[in-house]
Amino acid sequence: MKSDTYSPKIFDLFEVVFDIGYLIFDLIAGILFYVSSKGNILFILYGILTLTLCFGDAFHLIPRVKRALYGSNEKISRELGIGLQVSSITMTIFYILLLYIWKLTFAELKAPLIIEITVWISGLVRIFVCFLPQNNWITNEGNMKLSIIRNSVFTITGIGIIILYKFSGNTYNYDMTRMVWAIIISFACYLPVTLFSKKYPKIGMLMIPKTCAYIWMIIMGLQILFN
Repeated sequence: MKSDTYSPKIFDLFEVVFDIGYLIFDLIAGILFYVSSKGNILFILYGILTLTLCFGDAFHLIPRVKRALYGSNEKISRELGIGLQVSSITMTIFYILLLYIWKLTFAELKAPLIIEITVWISGLVRIFVCFLPQNNWITNEGNMKLSIIRNSVFTITGIGIIILYKFSGNTYNYDMTRMVWAIIISFACYLPVTLFSKKYPKIGMLMIPKTCAYIWMIIMGLQILFN
């Protein structure tokens, strides 16, 4: 129940609107990809990618919305921890799917085998690490050592995808080099938050531009779909 002493601040209300708006955008975009795909596997995969992102982030963002509106308690803190674990796994799946979206988008190009192997191995290692109970997802102390490990291998996954989109350049005039910058922005905002936000809570504000970078990635897919 809502605490009698807790009152949401302006930024709390902004976060509520932003988070809900983001999840609604992902849901609508995912449906659009499916409805408009006409059987094209590229856009079906974009739909899976988008709904995976929506599903995973909902596990983390809905508890954040509850915390912003009602304040924190033990139940919400537990939900936030579990949500962080789920979103960490689905974010990894997101980048593995992005590998195959690149392959379908630029079918005439061949991804270097070492990049595909690197993306898969680093992604699977991160998912494995995320399942380890030693992460202490539902406690405030967490596990800095495992956080560094899982985010280091995640960064390797991201670098692999960056190399692919840099390699394809402006093929077919899709201007998908923008994906390089979107991924760089997302990692530049995400890593400080996941590593330092417990000690410096205000760093958590970087999740806003990080989320905007993911919206940008989805919009790129929608532009290919409708153009």
